[in-house]
Amino acid sequence: MGLLAASGGFTRYRIVEEVPDQTLREAPDRLKKYTFTDIDHSADERSFGWVPFEDYLDTQWRCAPPEKGHYLVFSLRLDTRRISPAVLKKHLRLAIDAEKASMQETGKAFVSKDRKKEIAERVKLSLMARALPIPAVFEAVWNTLDHVIWLCTTNGKIQELFEDLFTMTFDLHLEPQTPAYLAERLIGANRAVAIEQLEPSQFAG
Repeated sequence: MGLLAASGGFTRYRIVEEVPDQTLREAPDRLKKYTFTDIDHSADERSFGWVPFEDYLDTQWRCAPPEKGHYLVFSLRLDTRRISPAVLKKHLRLAIDAEKASMQETGKAFVSKDRKKEIAERVKLSLMARALPIPAVFEAVWNTLDHVIWLCTTNGKIQELFEDLFTMTFDLHLEPQTPAYLAERLIGANRAVAIEQLEPSQFAG
């Protein structure tokens, strides 16, 4: 559910520091430096990086620049490989059974713990190479006038990934604009303690 969807969940941030004009001028190059790297032809478990808002498959940033008036618009792409636990269990059992059969020919009695670990890593790597990565895209909009940023997700793990990658890319830090934080800004830090003592009201019997 992104910006162009009928509905969606969003996280709002503000940038903690003053944003240098040079950073804004360098924004396209900074995004390209941390662009997404495809893992379709590898056994890597995860890959993430920036892609254009218009086309998440364009890892070369050819379709359009991120500048849209006084906005910077881009997306975070995350590809993840997942192996079903049942599939992993099945193939691990087959591999260990084959190891046991091979050992019987040499007169050995059991598979050691270290050997089982080695077999498990080999089986997982083999299955990873055969599994297709699942792509996910999370759009972001940066208003360069007030330096408020909207991220199209409320997932905590994606938020953390976005915040870390944003800091790595722009040397700037993000602060989530939660309702409690916004209320504190309105009423002041001295009265913020009162917010923590509020209790929910029930309007239905």
